[in-house]
Amino acid sequence: MTAEQHRGLHHLSWPEAKRAAACDSSTVVVPWGSLEQHGPHLPLGTDGLFAEQVLRQVLQALPPQLPIWSLPLQSLGFAPEHRGFGVSFTQPAEAMLAQVEAIAEPLAQAGFQRLVLFNGHGGQISLLDVAARQVHGRHPHLGVHAWFLWDVEGVMDLIPDPERGEGLHAGLAETSLMLHMAPELVQLQHAVAEPPPTPPDGLSLEGRCPSAWTTGALSRSGTVGTPHGATASLGAALQQKLVQGWTATFTALLRSSWPPRGSPGFSDRV
Repeated sequence: MTAEQHRGLHHLSWPEAKRAAACDSSTVVVPWGSLEQHGPHLPLGTDGLFAEQVLRQVLQALPPQLPIWSLPLQSLGFAPEHRGFGVSFTQPAEAMLAQVEAIAEPLAQAGFQRLVLFNGHGGQISLLDVAARQVHGRHPHLGVHAWFLWDVEGVMDLIPDPERGEGLHAGLAETSLMLHMAPELVQLQHAVAEPPPTPPDGLSLEGRCPSAWTTGALSRSGTVGTPHGATASLGAALQQKLVQGWTATFTALLRSSWPPRGSPGFSDRV
């Protein structure tokens, strides 16, 4: 079995998986993507490809003795904002919540101590946060984390203004990262620049005082941002920053007892 296969929970036999669950600090990571339009120049599976490849490199970088395993990529996400652009998939919020519970329940019953939802799609951050809280409420001895791929300190410092704030979808960052990871899937000749409108002072589409939005209200091409100027070298720098950041985060998690866990209900101190 290769080192990569050793990290795949789905590559283990059931006795091996049972022993894995019994390890102190045992953790399972599920990469989560989405099948949605990414402008006329990037593939539908962009978010999942990023999450899967970054996670693969993180797992390779972690010391082999750390008790962490991954499950296969979950490709179907929550992306109603991208309806109207050909083939973009979404599932109901309730279905996705149930899907997370269906993954978590056998892990909790087996004795795994943590579940990490490693998410590559910005449109389902809040929903996976809700899923994590619901699962932890049902299985209080299972620590549950919903983490967003791009939430690494300093990674967006590599993107110049104004694209740093305007590149919400299929812009410079995603196009550059794909040029590095899978250049054969990028069709730069079809790339279109469509930065979003400027919001009133104090408001935003994503960030402080955000708004719900649909891509069709912001863009005719499906791109929200400016992909022009994307390079594989910028993509390599973004990938390096992402892998280094997540390797440090997973290492800290696995060498700790975080998060606090316990029985549901009121404390005697209340």
